Amino acid sequence: MSSSIRQVSRRTFLSGGTTLLGATLLPASRLEKVASVASSVAPSSDLSFGSALGAARAIRSRAVSSVELTTQQLDRIARYNPPLNAVVTLMREEALARARAADEALARDEWWGPFHGVPCTIKDTFQVAGVRTTSGAPQLANYVSRTDSVVVARLRAAGAIFLGKTNVPIWASDLQSYNDVFGTTNNPWDTTRTPGGSTGGGAAALAAGLGYLSIGSDIGGSIRIPAHFCGVYGHKPTLNVVSRRGQIVSPPGGPPSPPTDLAVAGPLARSAADLKTVLEVVGGPDSEDAIAYRWSLPPARGSRLADYRIGFVLDDKLCPVTAEVKEVLASAIEALRKSGVTLEEGWPAGVVPATQYDAFVFLRDSYYGSLLQEDQLEEMRKRAVDQDGSEEAKKALAWTAPHKHFLAASGARMAARAIWQEYFHTHDAYLMPTTFIPAFPHDHSQPIGKRIIRTPEGPRNYSDLAFWISFATLTGLPATTAPVGFTRGGLPVGIQIVGPYLEDATPIDVAGRLADVIGGFRAPKSYQENL
Repeated sequence: MSSSIRQVSRRTFLSGGTTLLGATLLPASRLEKVASVASSVAPSSDLSFGSALGAARAIRSRAVSSVELTTQQLDRIARYNPPLNAVVTLMREEALARARAADEALARDEWWGPFHGVPCTIKDTFQVAGVRTTSGAPQLANYVSRTDSVVVARLRAAGAIFLGKTNVPIWASDLQSYNDVFGTTNNPWDTTRTPGGSTGGGAAALAAGLGYLSIGSDIGGSIRIPAHFCGVYGHKPTLNVVSRRGQIVSPPGGPPSPPTDLAVAGPLARSAADLKTVLEVVGGPDSEDAIAYRWSLPPARGSRLADYRIGFVLDDKLCPVTAEVKEVLASAIEALRKSGVTLEEGWPAGVVPATQYDAFVFLRDSYYGSLLQEDQLEEMRKRAVDQDGSEEAKKALAWTAPHKHFLAASGARMAARAIWQEYFHTHDAYLMPTTFIPAFPHDHSQPIGKRIIRTPEGPRNYSDLAFWISFATLTGLPATTAPVGFTRGGLPVGIQIVGPYLEDATPIDVAGRLADVIGGFRAPKSYQENL
């Protein structure tokens, strides 16, 4: 064991030459064990940037205690979070109490589950009992949840420890993460840029080594785009596989919200294996539905990359991808080709991108229209009559159109799913960009529809951000964003892997095997412990 690895281990788990919680220094043999476990799950021996499953193995093998790991993560939040503003509600005492309980349980040879004692974060739209949940909205700034959301309860049952809540845009309704309650979250790769939204706080925290997992939600790319911008893994599950009960996207206290046709809850992580295990933990019917049926994750279609037949498209005239992003994606495709993957370029037969994108936009805007007040609806009805073809007019129509318009769009959604499922009879996965650019500078100007994104190839509409994620959202298909490299300017790029309906393990498996040939998550140097 080299002295440098021991130093990394000491700096990772020990603070200032003294041990956590005032105990004696860990013996060299134990430091070596920690480093050994860490190096098996991450390129560096620094477990701060390892996988959640690797951290759980280190705890179970007694290489490190949950209290030590949780304290170390809380210390990292104190040190690295202020310029990021990713973790906005800290649960320090609750986390330490839970960590002590995890260690006491392990001493009795009790094992809670795959994430026993592992520190995680949770998006500030999911309720945690006794902790405020704001959804970034001033009217909920002091709202304290009475119960856990389903995903929180299930992760707790699997042993996870929650360090705190991560930042979102107001009502989780933007592709940047900022609000009047907590302010703006910055990207750890460049703090002048956004980490994306609406799960931007969760993605930024993971990239900076603040927690081992995070849970987010996705209707317009809110898991996938932050994963792409921050260089982590994110998975949008198949529609309705994960319960969203307890996620506040509108003021609490009213009747239960009906299920949506688009929105999902899902995990972000630093490894594909973590995504799969989280999905197995949080997936399945809610309690009332579980009376009648169960859910299990079907296995991945392949056991090696060469088993897969994969389609791809890296560009489209409807939403051109910038050269710096396309270059990285093309390199990932070439790496797959050299690994023996059968690749086929082009849109699947029957997919008309413009038609499917229009259906997605209408349904997405219809969903957010439910948040409008009555006086706002009347104003939108007047605007919808204009029919001038503008983005605002289209949105107004989606918010106010008769139900028959919604039914027509929903029919188009099901037709699109059938087309993609036909494709997946002969193909296993489909690759495409997550969005057309890397992380861009903060822009909180209003109205959102007037924002312009500057690119080397010219100005682009802000609404273009949602084009590439729309196909999986519209159809309810699972989609994994995996880090595949960096632009020449040093910004992360992620590729989107769409899989067959209900076969979430397949795109996740492709993501993991892709990491084997091109490398997976890489930590920003400024957040790694100094040697």
